[in-house]
Amino acid sequence: MPLAPQQCNQHKYKNQRSEQRDWKCWHEWRPSRSLYVLKWVLRDLKPVLGRRFLQVRPNDEHRNFGTGVFQMKNMSLSIVLAVTATSAMADGLAGYEPVTFPVAYQNEPVSGAIWYPSTGGGTEVSIGENGVFYGTAVQEGGTIGEGPFPVILVSHGLGGNIRTLSWLTAGLAARGAVVVSVDHPNSTTSDFDLRAGLDHWTRVQDLQTALDKLEADPRFAGQLDLTRVMAAGFSYGGWTALSMGGVAGDLAGYAAHCDTVGRASSHCADLAEGGIDLHSLDAAAWDASYKDQRITMVAVIDPALHYGLAQQHVDSLVDDVLLIGLGDGDDRLLATDFSADGSDFAALLPGARIDVIAPANHFAALLPCKPMGAEILEEEGDDPVCDGPEGLDRVAVHEEIIAKIATQLGL
Repeated sequence: MPLAPQQCNQHKYKNQRSEQRDWKCWHEWRPSRSLYVLKWVLRDLKPVLGRRFLQVRPNDEHRNFGTGVFQMKNMSLSIVLAVTATSAMADGLAGYEPVTFPVAYQNEPVSGAIWYPSTGGGTEVSIGENGVFYGTAVQEGGTIGEGPFPVILVSHGLGGNIRTLSWLTAGLAARGAVVVSVDHPNSTTSDFDLRAGLDHWTRVQDLQTALDKLEADPRFAGQLDLTRVMAAGFSYGGWTALSMGGVAGDLAGYAAHCDTVGRASSHCADLAEGGIDLHSLDAAAWDASYKDQRITMVAVIDPALHYGLAQQHVDSLVDDVLLIGLGDGDDRLLATDFSADGSDFAALLPGARIDVIAPANHFAALLPCKPMGAEILEEEGDDPVCDGPEGLDRVAVHEEIIAKIATQLGL
């Protein structure tokens, strides 16, 4: 159920800084403000009249790996007018399969989705659609294409979720990859615990388990090219991908960075506001290697947590690495800047392909915003994630990122 208007400003995620807010207040009509809602809905429809998608609202129940049995409870479908969040679907919509699987290190199962090349036959739905963002069109339950296909494991940012990066996962699947993404416990939009989320290695475990399940899934038997397995991610998820590919952390180095820059770094500011002392955390766990030998390449978008690293921390990283930065100059987020003006992490990887996309900013990696998105966020007092530098075309940025990663994969 959506929150009542008087509850929206008191929502438990409302005052927490994160890469994405819970837009639950805007998922449905707010009765006390129906005239205002009607105004922004009608304005949203103007540029996209004639294109109709089905919207699937988020649900805690998902299909299980390996069964193919539909286990979702009654899921409400509503017809919405929207545009697709990416135009990378020229060869057809990606297939989409919600999944859930138990893990030994969490009390609750991990949920996520498989995105795959599809020959059609499913139900067209829009993923991530709400009052602020346009969604991504996919074929839920579509027929799996003929492989083998490379595999990509995608990790979202801190406070994000798989819907936010649906443009990327669906876009890469439409280009010819089987993609798995998960909602990482303790660091998603609806399950956010800043301190627990700092146990970054559990994110690698999430993706490792997802890959195990995918390999054992009879529906994908013979369809996977396990000589091309990529770890990919955005922001904090970029660190997850780097860690899975072989980068080791340095807690002391990152703590020293936060001691030096303070609130100039958005992540260091979040930690300070949350009363979290990096010096008190478990350095042995933070600094350990979480490399998965199945990973053959890594692609990261504005990755986090790379401050304080030295050459020994990247010695085990796979050779095939793509670093994508969003924005330049004042538009670059300090917490994720791997250039010489930031952590200089890129200098540790002379063989990596490095691309900076501008005009852009960190939040350009989120779904495209609707015309009223920025106004809604401003009224709600949320971060201005729909704003960006002059000339920013968020869909064009998405297309460029998809193309770069697809090229790395040889798609």
